[in-house]
Amino acid sequence: MIRRDFRLLSVTLSTFVAGACFGQSAPRPAAGILAQMAAGSAVQPPSHVAPAQLPGAQKLTLADAEKIAVQNHPQVQAASAMAVAASERVKEQQSAYYPTANGSLTAVGAENDSRIAAGALNNPIVYSRYADGVTVSQLITDFGRTHNLVKSSNLQAKAAEENVVTSRADVLLNVDRAYFSALKAQAVLQVAEETVKSRKLVADQVTALAQNQIKSGLDVSFAKVDLSQAQLLLIQAQNDYQASQADLSVALGYPAPRTFNLTEEPVPGAPPAAVQDLIQEAFRDRPELIGQRFDVSSAQSYATAERDLWFPTISGIGVAGLVPAREEPLPSRYAAGGVNVNIPIFNGHLYGALRSEAQAEEQAQQQYLRDLQDRIARDVQKAWLDANSGYQRLSVTQELLDQADMALNLAEARYKLGLSSIVELSQAQLNQTQAEIADVAAKYDYAALISALNYQTGALH
Repeated sequence: MIRRDFRLLSVTLSTFVAGACFGQSAPRPAAGILAQMAAGSAVQPPSHVAPAQLPGAQKLTLADAEKIAVQNHPQVQAASAMAVAASERVKEQQSAYYPTANGSLTAVGAENDSRIAAGALNNPIVYSRYADGVTVSQLITDFGRTHNLVKSSNLQAKAAEENVVTSRADVLLNVDRAYFSALKAQAVLQVAEETVKSRKLVADQVTALAQNQIKSGLDVSFAKVDLSQAQLLLIQAQNDYQASQADLSVALGYPAPRTFNLTEEPVPGAPPAAVQDLIQEAFRDRPELIGQRFDVSSAQSYATAERDLWFPTISGIGVAGLVPAREEPLPSRYAAGGVNVNIPIFNGHLYGALRSEAQAEEQAQQQYLRDLQDRIARDVQKAWLDANSGYQRLSVTQELLDQADMALNLAEARYKLGLSSIVELSQAQLNQTQAEIADVAAKYDYAALISALNYQTGALH
């Protein structure tokens, strides 16, 4: 009876001291992620963690980041320059519609009665003279070749414009991924900082209990091991946070790393239910597909233009000028005009080879289009599956976190009462930290997956 009373007194004393050292912590309320998404609430880090605000850092929202990247990123600027170059090639082909004019200045000193006797079938006489004049030539018709060349160049220019849209979409996707990755790294860093604080508190409390001979030295060792693990997590989280800031700087087109205070973004809603509708949207809106269709049409027009090489070319030419210094047989001025018809007869199979080459390139462009459609359909399907999986993880990770919080509270209570060892508390702490990281990661990863799905369907541009 005395022993029983002594054990009861010991348990009561242990409970009193442990409760004074640990303090009572209430479980955190569940977040209800599905209700938050239905209401369009913002992606929030754990409720006990405040978003970090770096002094002097640039405040940045996702919309601001996308705007900066479109204006600043070299990939977009390079694509824009290539589109300008393609539009100038249209003018190059259109130049055949306009007349060409050339001025000439000729001064000749020749011996008397000099004639060109070699190098040609004609035998013209050469007079000493100085003359200046103008030659004007104008294409009358080449039976559609120039028209098809202009049409082909126009279609290439439109394809280049779609390449600008594609480059902008690529940049925006990278910005979105880098932005949400930076938010995730920031949230994980905050979780790591709070974990270090809480485990240091536990280690200090267990050390105090051990000094009062209430807990053993083994408990102190376990608590310090947990603290060291939390410190390692913090070091890695700090490195990942800095790396994410550097990745975001590059995605924005900045040449040197910068630091940003990022704004939370609303959680996207659930992905669409039917993937086939998304695939049809992608076939209609993806700029790569639109550009590839222009490339196919351009190749068709170019093949027609190469066929038209066999047609005659009719052009007019006129010349006029003055001969102020001359020998007596030459008049003081000259003028002439005429029409030239150039009919191709034989050129060593050059035109036939050019046409065959253009037709083969047209067939290749058609196959590229087919391959691109197949890959886009696959990518949309995969992005849709990833988004659905990410959406399902939201509720699971929230439930996991709620259960981990509850398990940690129970493990703390049991440890305070002396009903369990430090191992159970240590495992509960580890599970809670992992669940907290999984929860914040699931939210930001899902936002990035929705951005990727928008990219695959052509909605991100």
